[in-house]
This record gives sequence, C-alpha cells and structure tokens, in this order.
Amino acid sequence: MNKKDIAAIRKQFKLDNHLLQIREIFNVYVKKESGEIYHHVSQPFHFLEQEAQELFLGNFKKVLTGDLDAKLFELKFRRDVEDSTQTILYEGLQAGSTEDWKENMLHIVGKMFANAAYEFDTVVTFIRGEYRKPTRKRDQESEEGGDDEVYSSPFILCSLNKTDQPKKTLLFDYVEKEFKSNNNIDPIINLAAPLSGFLFPAFNDNAADVNHLLYYASKANQPDDSFIEEVLNCEEIRTAMEDKDSFELILNNVVGEKVDSMVIANVYEEIDKMVQENVENEESEPPMLDYQDVGRILTASGVENVDTDKVEHAFKAVVSNEKHELKASNLVPKSIKIKTKVADLSIGPKDLRHVKYIMYQGKRCLLLEIDEDVVVEGFKLETVTP
Repeated sequence: MNKKDIAAIRKQFKLDNHLLQIREIFNVYVKKESGEIYHHVSQPFHFLEQEAQELFLGNFKKVLTGDLDAKLFELKFRRDVEDSTQTILYEGLQAGSTEDWKENMLHIVGKMFANAAYEFDTVVTFIRGEYRKPTRKRDQESEEGGDDEVYSSPFILCSLNKTDQPKKTLLFDYVEKEFKSNNNIDPIINLAAPLSGFLFPAFNDNAADVNHLLYYASKANQPDDSFIEEVLNCEEIRTAMEDKDSFELILNNVVGEKVDSMVIANVYEEIDKMVQENVENEESEPPMLDYQDVGRILTASGVENVDTDKVEHAFKAVVSNEKHELKASNLVPKSIKIKTKVADLSIGPKDLRHVKYIMYQGKRCLLLEIDEDVVVEGFKLETVTP
C-alpha cells in the first residue's frame, strides 16, 4: 500500500459513512502476565453508543497513521506455515456466522499471547466490515460514476491497546453538594495510543491483496519482530531508518568519509527524481535500488571513477541479504541537521548545495549562500566583503 491508498481508507473512518461500513466489533479483555482471556464480547458496531463509536473510530484511524516503513509496514505472508494467520484471517473474513468469526479471532488472540506477557491488562479489538471506493468521479452531465460504480472489499482491522488504572481524583457532587473522592476502580482502555495493530487485506490499485497486510507499530522504526514473525507469520522487514543507515555506510565505503556538499546534494536530488517520477506516473511499486543503481547515481552525482565492483562489495558488506534492495523513498532525509558549538542548522536536502565548508583566516567556517537580507532583532546586517 502506498500513502495514497492508506490515506484513502483512513479518511473513511467516520460516523454514518456509506463508503465504509463496520458490521461487527469484537473486544477481548486479556489479563496481564498470564495472558488469560477474562472476557470477550461481539456485537454490531451500530449498537454502540455514538460516543463509544467515535472513540473506537479515532483508535482505528491511529492504526492507519504514520510514515511508511517507520510506523506502517506492508508485510508479506510467509508460505508453507503451519497454522497460518493468513488462513485464519481469510476464514474470518468469509465467516458467515458471528460464532465462526469469533472463533477465528480468538485463535489469533491465542497466538498473540502464547509467548508475550504485558505488565498491564490489554484489550484486543477486531472489526470487520466493507470498504467501498468509487471507480471514478461522478460526471456532472451524464451523472455516471460516483457511488454508482464502486470497488468493494471486505476487511478486518485489529488493534491492541493497554489499559490504565484510574487516578484518584476529587469530585464535587452537585446533588449532595459536597466534595468527595473518586473511588472508581474500573480500568481505562487507552484508545489514543494503540500498542500495535493491522489491516487485512492490503489494498493496492483499488484491489484487495490477501497475500499482504498493513502492520502498525506504535514507535517509529521499532516494529515488533516477534509479533511479525510468530503472530502474523510474515516475512522479515527493514525499517526506513535501517535502509537510510545502510545507504550512508555504503557511501562511506565507496567515496570515503570526506565528501563535497555538492556531491551529497546531487545524490539526494538523483534519488528524489526517481521517487517523484514514480508518484507522477502513479506506479504502485516503489522504486528500489541495487548496487548497480547506487553506482549509477554516484556517477551522475559527480563522483569520479566509480568502481562497480567496489560498490557491489560495499553493498554486500553492509546489507547481509545480498538480494535486498534499498527503497528509494527511505534514503532522502526530510531535513539535514548540522550541529556546531555556535549554532544548529536544519536545511532541506536540495539546499545542501548552498552550504560550503571552508577555511577562512585559518578558521573552519560554514558558508551559507542566501538570496535575501539577514534580519536580526529587527536590524539588517551589513554586508562585509573579506
């Protein structure tokens, strides 16, 4: 799934929306440490009070929020796995009765807590429903398209949430006109910050892909590998940070630790071109880089005498899986931070070409090329020619 696919389904999680209908919600309360199921209940989503529906909808949107390869990951199911979660989810999606639906979801809960223990009680929530997306915008003249022609796909979404113990508070009783302590001991389900979750199936080019799901991690670049492999039975993944760090190590091995700022700016610009062309052409598959692509980018960026064999060796030395390709969109930082004792700078990758590291009067200096006047506390600084 790309950003567009995820944003399209996320924005449909709102009340009384005919494009996304949630049929059933299944909540499972699990005791801490032991992982035993204390209670579970399934009911039609519209039976919930409106306030409860809104709270859950906000929670579900959280599971679909975050940067790709940092908090959201499209995972591929492993083949030939005994007791495959892919099969369980697919059967749950097709279940004709509530009892069959519950049985499949409880099976997944069992896998979740088979080898995991939490220091707090948790609630696992499943919903199943139907996601509809118009095939094209409605034509104002013919009135064709719009809701008359839609892609329609059933889906399951799961979230895992912690529970918090209520804090002791002081209340004012309007009826008795007295102050009293709050003795409520009911645990509070933290729907604002899910621990993890997933959407099945994944959606690509408006089509459901049952061989993949979308996984959510609560902390950026910290997916739960055990959950991915043992619970979801999916293949290993690399985070955006891991790809970026690997790319930097490859560049260090090939061009050395010292490099001109213009070369780095050119590298990022070349990669960004690939990413933007992919977006403009609306291609579903993101551009990936192997060692040959990295060598070509370095040559185009001004690095002289790029040795392809050296690039290949550096690539294999850094990335343990030699078949792995680096995702281009993970390699260009949103901003580049330059820290010094005097000041900290934050600039865009494209603006790095306007920064020079020079020696001036025997001192190391940063030269920053700008087009406008510099104003400090309301005063324009005078221009000094060295």
